[in-house]
Amino acid sequence: MIATPAILWSRFRRHYLDCPALGLGLDVSRVPFPDDFHAKMERPIRKALADMAALEKGAIANPDEQRMVGHYWLRNAGLAPSKDITKVIEGTLESIGAFATRIHRGDLAGAAGPFRNVLVIGIGGSALGPQFVAKALGHPRSDKLTPYFFDNTDPDGMDQVLALLEGRLGQTLAVVISKSGGTPETRNGMVEARASYERAGLNFAAHAVAITGEGSALHQTAVADGWLQTFPMWDWVGGRTSELSAVGLLPAALQGIDIHGLLAGARACDEATRNPVSRENPAAQLALMWYFLGEGRGSKDMVVLPYKDRLELLSKYLQQLVMESLGKELDLDGKVVHQGLAVYGNKGSTDQHAYVQQLRDGVANFFAVFIEVLKDREGSSIEVEAGATSGDFLSGFFLGTRSALYESGRPSLTLTVPDTSAFTIGVLIALFERAVGLYASLIHINAYHQPGVEAGKKAAAGVLGLQRKIVAHLAAQPGTAYTTEALASALGQPDAAETVFKICTHLAANGRGVRTVSGSGLSATFQAP
Repeated sequence: MIATPAILWSRFRRHYLDCPALGLGLDVSRVPFPDDFHAKMERPIRKALADMAALEKGAIANPDEQRMVGHYWLRNAGLAPSKDITKVIEGTLESIGAFATRIHRGDLAGAAGPFRNVLVIGIGGSALGPQFVAKALGHPRSDKLTPYFFDNTDPDGMDQVLALLEGRLGQTLAVVISKSGGTPETRNGMVEARASYERAGLNFAAHAVAITGEGSALHQTAVADGWLQTFPMWDWVGGRTSELSAVGLLPAALQGIDIHGLLAGARACDEATRNPVSRENPAAQLALMWYFLGEGRGSKDMVVLPYKDRLELLSKYLQQLVMESLGKELDLDGKVVHQGLAVYGNKGSTDQHAYVQQLRDGVANFFAVFIEVLKDREGSSIEVEAGATSGDFLSGFFLGTRSALYESGRPSLTLTVPDTSAFTIGVLIALFERAVGLYASLIHINAYHQPGVEAGKKAAAGVLGLQRKIVAHLAAQPGTAYTTEALASALGQPDAAETVFKICTHLAANGRGVRTVSGSGLSATFQAP
């Protein structure tokens, strides 16, 4: 039921949460929860807050892997459960600052002079977090190093990035990020980058830094080849919560971003979201609203709509943080629950010309999270028409879209922040991290493992193993053409015919070990080149 303006204003006054220490406002008044909702949820949310407190003290919060979960210690090392962990966090932060200073001063330089660019090579959280922060806080006029990213194992994508760096690799620092050192996408990116440096007559090791686990394959390579430096990744920090570790802080520091401001914002948000009174805790309120709107099982998608270009990548960053954390088949008791919370988004007012039409008039299978940024730009703005700036229009579109959705019975939350400073971005990162953890407790799942991702990696390894068998078999039978079914049977894997077909068509398209002899599509036959 849609409230009258007077009732809606009264509801806004009752449910608006102002967090002045964070510069954050949270409006949940346009979520139609009943008056007794918070009372009914008091016991579950208290337990979730207690679970979070135990996690921060070093409890085993990832039971599958018997690991602690310590990303909260990254912005307040004194909270770590041991002096050794405190020392290594503080030491790493000092090392990041010292290394960035040496790069900026030119004390460490590339073959062609001082470093002007940084090529970040990672996947998942090792790329999404740094990309989000680079976009949110960087600026072409102030960046000390310009950031570029290899964030996939797509050869054409890497070629596009390398084309932008053509003739400039001698002033480009490569930062390779992989906890295990065996993540295929990152390893492939490193191999491709190294080959590009070598084609340019450059020593890759003299332009490379590793962020990895101690003793990993990447760590061993970096030490053996004499890379410029290595920085640690720890098993108690997951990739999707690693932005405030060396994973995100080193690229940001190299770019010239205020990493201490990021950490201060996250630390302040952590303090505010430890509040045991859920009505005064913005992370608890977010988790409770997700629970209400999705009926405790993620029945509605979360559409993230930031009205700020700098926050364009927030929805992509949150996709991994939220969906990898909450998308689980089993709960903590091993019961099949198929939980999750789907996330997608764009930016305002671009979204109004993309999919707001469906949001307002189409399937009501979502709720919106608006991000309102009060400050338009650094400096003053011209009026684009009498009495109105471009920023006024952006604010008007936000308010208009929110009203249009509400009038159509579409619920929404609004987060209001003063600006897109490093402090504010740190607040947003910490806020969503904590909300995810609290919500996971409410629905009784492990937010800190990713068995589905690991299953996909194993399946991919099996495909590549089959590919090697195909190429070897065809090479051993020169001149013999096989149908898909015949080749699968010859390999002893008749049930893998579809995979054999996909592998052969891909290799043939790239002239690698297989060629199409006759026919096309399913009638094609294959043999060695």
